[in-house]
Amino acid sequence: MTPEQHQRKAERIERSLAKCSVDQPEIVIEGVMLAGTHWFNIALHRMGFSSPEKDVMHAQYLPGNERLKLSLLQPALLQALDEVESFRPAYVRGNLPGARRAATRSLELLNVIKAAARRL
Repeated sequence: MTPEQHQRKAERIERSLAKCSVDQPEIVIEGVMLAGTHWFNIALHRMGFSSPEKDVMHAQYLPGNERLKLSLLQPALLQALDEVESFRPAYVRGNLPGARRAATRSLELLNVIKAAARRL
């Protein structure tokens, strides 16, 4: 998928997210994960980490050397997506207390991911 295609999908997901509330944490966290992954792929494509034919579904699936390089070049980008991914087991698949706070934080992290991708 090209960066432009990723951006269109991310923005469409964000428009849907705008209709949601942090009182719906599962939807917000999952939506942020989806939109954030598109922005993440934009950054990877622009930095030359991957071609449009090869998208990354989760930051954790980056090969070790690429993950290390990205952590040095764009630490905020990688940390933000990792943090969103860390919320999914507890608040999307699970029911731990604090889901509303995690949803709010996810939306903040989406802005970090998007800003990093747009700077490239």
